[in-house]
This record gives sequence, C-alpha cells and structure tokens, in this order.
Amino acid sequence: MSTPLKAGLIHPKAEEGIELFNKGEYYEAHEPLEAAWMKTESPERDLYQGILQIGLAYYQITRGNYRGALKMFRRGFRNLNSLGDNLLGIDIAQLQEDARIVNTALRRLGPDDINQLDWDLIRPIPKI
Repeated sequence: MSTPLKAGLIHPKAEEGIELFNKGEYYEAHEPLEAAWMKTESPERDLYQGILQIGLAYYQITRGNYRGALKMFRRGFRNLNSLGDNLLGIDIAQLQEDARIVNTALRRLGPDDINQLDWDLIRPIPKI
C-alpha cells in the first residue's frame, strides 16, 4: 500500500533520482524514481513516473534507440500533462517544454541521425 506524503514534501528517493537525472545519469536515476513512485499516490506518483520516463527517453537516445525514445516521451508527457504547472517545487510546465524541444529535435533528425542530437538541448529538472 502506498504511503501519501505530507503536502509539499518530495520523496527522498525522488530527490536522489532527480539529482542523478540532472547529472545526466538517466539509467541510474530510474531505480530511485521508481522506488519513489511505488511508495506514493497521485499526483506525486504521476510526477515521479513522468520524470523517470523523460529520463528513459534521454537514455534511449544515448543508446541510439529512436523508437524507444519516442515511446518514453509519449508516456512521460501522458503522466505529466494533468499535473498543472508545478508540484513539489518542480516546474512541470518547463520540464515538459524542455522535453518537447528535445522530442521535436529528435523527430526532425529521424532514426538514422539520432546520434547528431544537440545534447545542449537537454536541461536539468527545473525547480521553482
């Protein structure tokens, strides 16, 4: 059973996952973010899962997996879309905009040129 957090408190495992994400360690960020979303309820659960999925999209890009990246972007956007502009100090609107910029750039490149993505487009998780 999930344990709801008091309003405004980010789960410690999510904080760990966000730190790894922000260092570009997207694969490593998966485990703590998953631990956080499994122990919380929505809307926090959707936030953590959405961040995890955006991170996995970036990881798939590093592996040259175009279809996998697009799939993870779709899932991440689906989880984040209903959350509003911010939650738990995370600027969700900016996170989505940052990820959409990367998603659009990836689609323009296509699967054959995925390795030409400008990594400067990828931003850390924005906080408010």
